[in-house]
Amino acid sequence: MPKKAPPRPRVYLAGPEVFLRNAVEAGVLKAEVCARHGLEGKFPLDAQLDLGGLELAERAYAIFRANESLIKSCDAVIANLTPFRGVGVDTGTAYEVGFMRGFGRPVFGYSNSHLSFLDRVGKWDAEPLRARADADPTMGFEDSDKMGVEQFGLAENLMIEGAVHDSGGAIVQAKVKRRDRYTHLAAFEECVTQAAAVLLQAS
Repeated sequence: MPKKAPPRPRVYLAGPEVFLRNAVEAGVLKAEVCARHGLEGKFPLDAQLDLGGLELAERAYAIFRANESLIKSCDAVIANLTPFRGVGVDTGTAYEVGFMRGFGRPVFGYSNSHLSFLDRVGKWDAEPLRARADADPTMGFEDSDKMGVEQFGLAENLMIEGAVHDSGGAIVQAKVKRRDRYTHLAAFEECVTQAAAVLLQAS
């Protein structure tokens, strides 16, 4: 009798794609990429909740609980860290990265922005960044609110990038057209390749 193939590692696909008009289709495409690399991709909308009859806030909490439950069932997170409504990662995605790391499980990330975190802050701020006199070199500039801007040469906030680095990966960055920043999948596939190398070796 042939041996049953081991289950594929499950990865939670975090990111702002859930806000796309064709969010379900976007999740399907990402899951197909994962399958080609031996992983089972789980998209937040896979939960298929029945939210009828719930008040708005209760709908939100039901989605929150379903997403946490889905993350717990996975072996890793692959996060779309493309800047969303600001200079950095979508806040919900950032939470999901930290939530998974809290279980000691790996997270991997990619961004369809090629700029460093420092460069993005500089482009976003209303005024040019100002040098801080006698400052630590990792916080040598401040923004128009006189808040220091970290400059470690990283793609994201150090806590996000540190989580990816210590999971055995590196944030994959790509330069894409603005209209494609939440749908372009080349950097995602490279990130999936990283994740598969780590997860399949461990399984």
